Amino acid sequence: MHVALSNVLFVDMTSNTITDIETFRVPPRWVFVRVKTSDNIVGWGESTLEGHTEAIEGAFNDLRERFIGAIADDIQDIWQTAYMGRFYRGGPVLMSALSGLDIALWDIKGKKLGVPVWQLLGGKVRDRIKVYGWIGGDHPSAVASAAVERKAQGFTAVKMNGTDAISWIDSPELLEATVERVKQVRSTGLDVGVDFHGRLHKGMAKQLAKLLEPLHPMFIEEPLLPTQPEEIADLSNAISTPIALGERLFTRWDFRPYLERRAIDIAQPDVSHCGGISELHRIASYTETYDVALAPHCPLGPIALAACMQVAISAPNFVIQEMSWKMHYNIAAGEALGIEADLHTYMVNPEVFAVKDGYIAALQGSGIGVEIDEDHVRKASEIYVKHAPWRNPLWRGEDGSLQEW
Repeated sequence: MHVALSNVLFVDMTSNTITDIETFRVPPRWVFVRVKTSDNIVGWGESTLEGHTEAIEGAFNDLRERFIGAIADDIQDIWQTAYMGRFYRGGPVLMSALSGLDIALWDIKGKKLGVPVWQLLGGKVRDRIKVYGWIGGDHPSAVASAAVERKAQGFTAVKMNGTDAISWIDSPELLEATVERVKQVRSTGLDVGVDFHGRLHKGMAKQLAKLLEPLHPMFIEEPLLPTQPEEIADLSNAISTPIALGERLFTRWDFRPYLERRAIDIAQPDVSHCGGISELHRIASYTETYDVALAPHCPLGPIALAACMQVAISAPNFVIQEMSWKMHYNIAAGEALGIEADLHTYMVNPEVFAVKDGYIAALQGSGIGVEIDEDHVRKASEIYVKHAPWRNPLWRGEDGSLQEW
């Protein structure tokens, strides 16, 4: 409701309460969140937690109980209540559920005020967002041809998995194969980030990091599991290559030991895991004080990507954004189900994600800047709920022991 007083337009920020919160499983492996308010504004969020879809759906039973009837504009109060209002807090499930709700509330507020979310975060510091695409898959191969294809699509940077499954201490020859693949990609003229994916243990990770250093990768990602800030700090002191991580850290508090130990150079919080736009924005400011760059993790859907971009447009320390267009997970899931399942599938306005010279233009639409095809989401979800949700692979070594995926 708008109230005009003395020729000044005021927006009544108390009239819109949350009336409905819905979740949708959609292929390839995403969970979309739809929030509706009493003044008929719909906001979209994304609560994808890869491999734990049912846990997210369960968490939303609690969030509905608490927040249907709440004032949608009170984003920070809702965030704090969701986080602090139960004795146990944090972790991947609660934070991923909260992320989707938070993104949807920012989308609603931007739509209500008729501005992009980045305007509400203080305005823009850049006009376009640098992006990278994926090449290869869980079992990296044929990366050179994939890099050439990405270059033709407009990318100037890519990311690839470093290794396949690998034992605690394994043959050095496996690392040489990684080095050769990175050389091939670099020969195309593209920058490349190498994702260790937490698959290597310390004895192998420090060898591979040293071998890659002369090739000047853009960064190495999750060189060790995100439970080892001291060991990652040791590795950071031993090489010049920037170290990136953060997709498995869920709040600014989780980032604290890595920052205090000077362990990382690039923070990679995932907007669908870390508490949404609210917490991603706070993490951006927090990491900036340690001279750490921001490169949000996002191998996910269009809602998550748009939410990341809202923060990236306004964050001084942002450097590059991951996007999942034509990513291996999307392609494999679509082929398995016999339907399309990619970044643009559920969008009315896919042109806003057009890549040119390695960049995407700053989003200009109100809210998070993407228009979701609700009918398509509902129909795809009806099909997808009849199938098992996505699960990450379970890898075992030659001796039968579990290995990191």
